Amino acid sequence: MAFNTWLIFVVTVFFVSATPGPNMLLAMSHGIRFGLRGALPTMAGLLLALGLVMGGSAAGLGALLAASELLFSIVKYAGAAYLVWLGYQAWRAPVSDTAAASDDEGDKVVSAGQRFRTGFLVAMSNPKAFVFFTALFPQFMRADVPQLPQLAVLAGTFYVIESSWQLVYAFGGAKLKHWLTSPLRQRLMNRFAGGSFMAAGIALSTVNRA
Repeated sequence: MAFNTWLIFVVTVFFVSATPGPNMLLAMSHGIRFGLRGALPTMAGLLLALGLVMGGSAAGLGALLAASELLFSIVKYAGAAYLVWLGYQAWRAPVSDTAAASDDEGDKVVSAGQRFRTGFLVAMSNPKAFVFFTALFPQFMRADVPQLPQLAVLAGTFYVIESSWQLVYAFGGAKLKHWLTSPLRQRLMNRFAGGSFMAAGIALSTVNRA
């Protein structure tokens, strides 16, 4: 892989990952609720799922989803329903009359395992991601050289950029947490997060394989 090709890939992925989506929204919302440290299990779940998505795409699952309308629809609607359910939970999340809870207090409410599972399921909920990687990676690969080293470079690069943006969103959420010291602000943030997740779920239900 030529260095110039890799740089183009870096720029492409930088802006793709920076765009707010369910993964980044979850990292930010958990940063708000649990602080940066408390959001780390969520990020671990997101990144594990990302690795599985990239691996599945390389193994041909993306092509299978692109070819099977039924399989694509099953994964799509299950993922959309899960995002809407998360949005409903966030919308109805209780608010406190006192300052935002400490990170340790937030950790006790939702265990690290639950946060990890939520991150994993959110990242796995979009079948379009499998198709996306199946379509993205070949554009930056040469057919006349071994494929596995190229896939490793592209996947590693995507992983580093994606995890960096997740840290940025979680850190921003953690900083925003200290602003949420009134019930009104907390309620507005719950409505924003809940509405965003539900909107993402509805939008996911409308995507197609193309």
